[in-house]
Formats: sequence, C-alpha cells, structure tokens
Amino acid sequence: MPELKLEGFETFLKGIKDESIDLVITDPPYWTLNKWREIGTTTRLGGHRNAAERDEEKWFTTIDEQELWTLLNEIWRILKPNTHAYVFCDHETLRYVLSYADDMDWRRVKPLVWDKVNQGMGYTYRCRYEFIVFMEKGNRQLNSLSIPDILTVKKIIKGYPTEKPVELMQILVGQSSVEGEIVCDPFFGSGSVAVAARNLKRRFVGCDVSPKAHEYFSQRAENTEMSLF
Repeated sequence: MPELKLEGFETFLKGIKDESIDLVITDPPYWTLNKWREIGTTTRLGGHRNAAERDEEKWFTTIDEQELWTLLNEIWRILKPNTHAYVFCDHETLRYVLSYADDMDWRRVKPLVWDKVNQGMGYTYRCRYEFIVFMEKGNRQLNSLSIPDILTVKKIIKGYPTEKPVELMQILVGQSSVEGEIVCDPFFGSGSVAVAARNLKRRFVGCDVSPKAHEYFSQRAENTEMSLF
C-alpha cells in the first residue's frame, strides 16, 4: 500500500529521515495560480469571474516563494546521494525554481519540456507545454539515454485539477529509479505519481493537504487500474 498522509508538505517532509528517499517527483501548486483565479479563468482551481463568489480553497491552497525555497531544501535533505528530483512548473515559476536550484549543490539542473499535444488557455500564444526541472544530487545515470528532453504525452482533459498523465510520470519514474526504490510526492494531487510507481514496482510515499485529493485518490484506487494497491 502507498503511504499517503493528509497534511501540509512541510510537516510531511520534516517527518522523513535524511537521505532516505530514492526519487522525488512533484507538481507544487504555485502562488501564480491565484492570478488566474482572480480573473476567473480557472474555475476548476477555485476561481470565479465574480470575485465575491470565489472559493480559493475549493481544491487546494497555493505555496509562495519562500515555501518553494523550503520545499527544494527539504527535497535535497531527504534524497539519498546519487538520486534525482523532478519539479513541474510553468514559464512564470521556472525562473524561481532554476534560481533556487542554482543556489544549492545540485550537480546538474536541466529543464525538460512536456508537450501536452492539445492547446490550453492563453491570451497571446496558446499554452501547449509545461516545464519539468530535472535535478541531480550527486551522480546517477539515467536508465535510458535515448529519451529526449521534450516529452510528448497528451494531457488529461477531465479529472482532478492539474492532473498529470500516468504515462508521463512512468517515463520519469522509469528513468530515475529501479524496482523496490522509494518515490516521494509531497503534493500527490490526483495520485498519478503513485500509480506510476505502483505500475513499475516502486514504493510510494506522499502527502496532500487537500481532503479532496485524498477522496479523489480513494475513488481512483477502487478502479482496476489500482487494484494491486
């Protein structure tokens, strides 16, 4: 069974021993989401066109710049030597992740591009991609050197807000871990990382502060896709 906790990422990560995790993959809810909530373009994330009706905690709260710094430092602390981390972000938060990572001791930091295939919202060029920042602690070779830095996997149209495809997560899990190792996601959301870990015979630990995330994952676990949990 995966270890899932209903608590904030700081409490959860501080409860994990130093250098005890083999891989971290996570998609934090950045503060920039609040801008789209304000103008009403992300109703699935709790925003409404009428600001008086907005419910920003419909799905989840966001983290700020200081919490992002805390997150990256905690990820470094819990990772074993010679391991990897992947942090999802958009074009607005990429500069923060890269800047913070540069101030740390990661051996290699490289933004990957997730091509979602389908276009999303946008007021200039329509959004079709996200970044995934790959970070290497120590020296660990990827399991396959044939994978490009543009990962083309169709996005999830309906489902949990910001839900990521299991196929995409399986690429990352498969590249940076082996069977039996521990994969961690401190913002597990829809549980896609947990499913990918299970599919590839890895162990999983994670948390999410939102009860709705736990409810969604519990319903997902009842499907045949999750029957082995």
